[in-house]
Amino acid sequence: MLLVLGFALGAGPADAALINGRNYVALGDWARASGLSAAWARRGAEILVTNRTTRLLFDVDSAQAQINGVNVRLSFPVANVKGTPFIAQLDVDKTLRPLLYPAGYLQPKKIITICLDPGHGGRDSGNRVGGLFFGHSEKTYTLALALELRDQLQRAGFKVILTRNKDVYPELPARPALANKLGADLFVSLHFNATQSGRNSVEGPETYCITPVGASSSNAQGEGGGSGATVANLYGNQSLLFAYQVQKAVVQYLRADDRGVRRARFAVLRDAAMPAILIEGGYMTHPDEGKKIFDAAYRKRMATAIVQGILSYQKLAAPMVAAKTNPAGTNKGSGAKKSK
Repeated sequence: MLLVLGFALGAGPADAALINGRNYVALGDWARASGLSAAWARRGAEILVTNRTTRLLFDVDSAQAQINGVNVRLSFPVANVKGTPFIAQLDVDKTLRPLLYPAGYLQPKKIITICLDPGHGGRDSGNRVGGLFFGHSEKTYTLALALELRDQLQRAGFKVILTRNKDVYPELPARPALANKLGADLFVSLHFNATQSGRNSVEGPETYCITPVGASSSNAQGEGGGSGATVANLYGNQSLLFAYQVQKAVVQYLRADDRGVRRARFAVLRDAAMPAILIEGGYMTHPDEGKKIFDAAYRKRMATAIVQGILSYQKLAAPMVAAKTNPAGTNKGSGAKKSK
């Protein structure tokens, strides 16, 4: 049974607080002002915020949130102050509002060219599973996924640029630089994950976009909130929407564990002058998911899911154009941890 939130601090419609030097707003107040209802799903532990079309779930003292069924990492934990949950104003501005009200954060733009970046390559094998001679290198499977994804995107009517199409290593700054130079409308870097602990339990895709200014990145080697703005921050809201649509499509289509939309200042994201994401397509170290990643049929399904995510984003970015795109892929197009 849900218990309606009580406003312990009793202020007006915008109850605010300064917590650890950050501006926070009462989650219940924000929900009410946004036409949503807030209730305890588990008193003191989980807050559910809903209306007819929206379902948000927040964990107290955690940065983990679920937005309409997709896990999304907040920049700061939701705080509990005397029984009232508070959310960082930065998360309201840079996560909730762009995802819940995308029309206000997008300028209509036709998506023509997509740059695919197969991670690693050449001297950089990326993650490696198995022995020296018969093991699996990440660079092999990122390229294989990119080539499959290229073919599907071209059939869907897009022009595709590859940062590499063989076993070579483009320097990290050169990857977004190529996308910028050739006027790509979207940038997608492809990777696969690995872990040294919890190999039998840690699995599932993650999708990264640029970290908001003033926040710490959520990747393992994440930079602190003192990091300055980058070119990518100009496209931060669009990148978040793009990452959300791709993560949603991949998790649903593959029926994979959802490790969520996350934030990072990876080198391949920082200088991209367009919406840009980095996909970690799963864990090579997981005994079941690893075998799937090494299988061409599974990678084909993953590519199909990514295409669906791109088409979903296109519907937001350019609805009239998206209506003319055939998701079945019959239209012909032209054109051709670790460091990221």
